[in-house]
Amino acid sequence: MDLVNHLEGRLLFAVPKKGRLLQAALNLLEGADIQFRRENRLDIALVKNLPIALIFLPAADIPTFVGEGRVSLGITGRDTVAEHEAGVIALRKEQAESGKSTPQEDEGGCVEVMDLGFGSCKLQVQVPEKGQYGKPSDLIGKNIGTSFVHLAEEYFAALEAEAEAEAANGTKSKKLKTKIIELSGSVEAACALGVADGIVDLVESGETMKAAGLKPIDTVVSSTAVLIKSKNPTNVDTVELVAARIRGVITAQKHVLCQYNVERTKLAAATKITPGKRAPTVNALEGDGAWVAVSSMVEKKKIATVMDELTEVGAQDILVLEIANTR
Repeated sequence: MDLVNHLEGRLLFAVPKKGRLLQAALNLLEGADIQFRRENRLDIALVKNLPIALIFLPAADIPTFVGEGRVSLGITGRDTVAEHEAGVIALRKEQAESGKSTPQEDEGGCVEVMDLGFGSCKLQVQVPEKGQYGKPSDLIGKNIGTSFVHLAEEYFAALEAEAEAEAANGTKSKKLKTKIIELSGSVEAACALGVADGIVDLVESGETMKAAGLKPIDTVVSSTAVLIKSKNPTNVDTVELVAARIRGVITAQKHVLCQYNVERTKLAAATKITPGKRAPTVNALEGDGAWVAVSSMVEKKKIATVMDELTEVGAQDILVLEIANTR
């Protein structure tokens, strides 16, 4: 099948092709009933039950494709979105200073639709644990290794400006004193190999950094996986449908349905414990007007405490159920 010729009329949806976000993203698509089959070595997959084509791209490139309107939806890390936006700002500033900037009616860009609740990590400034640097300002004028060049430049430009303001010497340098060295991988080895004095890199558990003899001294960006869309997406109805399905999957993953019976006189106290997302469902028990049946959504992580509190106020027949995909 000539996949390229089958893309017309389909919503283009970018998904990480590898790395830490891939499997969780695929699980999310499965939960949203987005059915597809990806052939070996192909980075395009047609969805069977919706007018969508999945485009598998490096996570770091997804904000660029979405921001330029090449694809309408994407799943990536908030850190990569921030890096893309910092790069766009830096380019505009450079063009403005050189007089090459031209007014544009539509500058494009990304819009965050929702936090997807997985892939949590931090973009941190790390230095050798037994080294001489203890705070971020100690690295001003030093060599910094990173794959997040624009965020690192933005971060150290702010540090330098703050240091110059404190010095109160009346001078303000436009040129960055700190040298940002772009690295595409194994950033944590840069200090040990003498390439850099410090690094700016993503940290999940922190074990890799500890093994490399590094310690964090500041956090540049806290990140998680996000769903983003173009400011000018195609197939707007399909964009909204996909967003609603994914939102339903996330809600189902985080909540359970708590059902119980309680005397009507104790209903107010019970529903205060289980207010639900909007409001609990309350029905009178057949043949017994003194009791009601209550159904309410409760966060999974709180359900044990909620059951204890319901028992204390007199609720009976407490039942907890997993929630099917909801919208």
